[in-house]
Amino acid sequence: MAVNLPRDIRAFLSGYRGLASSPQQTESSDNLDFYRNRLRCQPDGLLVEEILDQWKGDYNKLEFGHGYIQWLFPIQEDGMNFAAQRLMPHELSAMRADAEVMRRIVRAYTMMLDFYGMRLQSEETGLVGRAVPPGSYSSRYVNLLFSPHNNLRISRILKCLSELGLEHLNAGEHEELTTPFIRDSMDRWWANCIRNDREREWIAQVIARVRSGQLVFTRQMYENVLEGRRQTGEFPTEVLDRNAS
Repeated sequence: MAVNLPRDIRAFLSGYRGLASSPQQTESSDNLDFYRNRLRCQPDGLLVEEILDQWKGDYNKLEFGHGYIQWLFPIQEDGMNFAAQRLMPHELSAMRADAEVMRRIVRAYTMMLDFYGMRLQSEETGLVGRAVPPGSYSSRYVNLLFSPHNNLRISRILKCLSELGLEHLNAGEHEELTTPFIRDSMDRWWANCIRNDREREWIAQVIARVRSGQLVFTRQMYENVLEGRRQTGEFPTEVLDRNAS
């Protein structure tokens, strides 16, 4: 593991090995209960179904509210909302085994994609595209560029998807997040929120080749790569052998 990666990324890639928890934390199931629609999040006082039904498309709530993100995307790290519990290992296995919980996780992800001006085109491959009317890709993307707290949110979202067995969705978002303004977040955090070593290295190589001008990574190539992974279980290595024309 690269030692120059941020500390939180190193902890994530290690599976949070050696993370200490208090007895109260290990007995709590706040994240599981919230995602089973039994517990209201704090400080908003809403059930998960209420957030997913009422907040999609409400960009002011999603932009200026800061307490909800730890509830919608729990990870084994503490955040700024002290009313939210970090994800416990016993919750992780229970959430992954609950089909309704997993459907809600994907709905939360699609809600945030919409907030960033994107849409999930394929849950199976992770294919992401730009929002279509009445959504607005350009205005939402500009908001992302000038609201850097969203960079931390995206890191949390990607880590959560990986934790919950939806890591195949992570690579799909990278193709749309390429502006120089967010390059540092891409290179140090987002491209490393993947525990599959081969996929993480493949993405790093593609980014490096595109940046150096050795590769032109088109939308069609992106779609083909994700479909190829669906069929074979891994990214095609021949993409890395192509030269920019």
